[in-house]
Amino acid sequence: MKKARLVILISGRGSNMQSIIRAIEADELSAEITAVISNRPDAAGLDSAANAGIATQLLDHKQYESREAFDIELARVIDSYQPDFVILAGFMRILTADFVEHFAGKLINIHPSLLPKFKGLHTHQRAIEAGEKEHGASVHFVTAELDDGPVILQAKVPVMADDTADTLAARVLIEEHKLYPDAIKLLIQQGA
Repeated sequence: MKKARLVILISGRGSNMQSIIRAIEADELSAEITAVISNRPDAAGLDSAANAGIATQLLDHKQYESREAFDIELARVIDSYQPDFVILAGFMRILTADFVEHFAGKLINIHPSLLPKFKGLHTHQRAIEAGEKEHGASVHFVTAELDDGPVILQAKVPVMADDTADTLAARVLIEEHKLYPDAIKLLIQQGA
């Protein structure tokens, strides 16, 4: 069976990227990561990917005159790797509608909440403040509206009475590291 080709976009340490690499290395995920691309020169995940023998590229968004110009170049670079899926793993950029449309049905994100609840930032603090009994993470298709695409898979954790945003975030991240490879595996099996 042909392995799915993945391009992963990161902005930081790439812990979800590392969980996908581990799943591939353990033969739990029939995929190959053809490239890891970051918009930040200081992204630690670039070193992790390079150490795993994966091609890396830096496209510093600050070197482009506009969001549109950056997204056009990013799409060109991604297309050169012919991915089956483009995986956003802590990629902290809001993408233009044209970019999202170009990769429609292939562009996947993980978000630290049980969508449709708590789109955007500070999800853990917002869940605590709202008195939620459970919280978690969602893997979803990316659409032009922020954190709004169809959900592929979710993982839940209880919200404890003594939780802080940090303790809740740590518990959710453990689940994210299992959830993202599982969601990609599901997409591959479905031939999405």
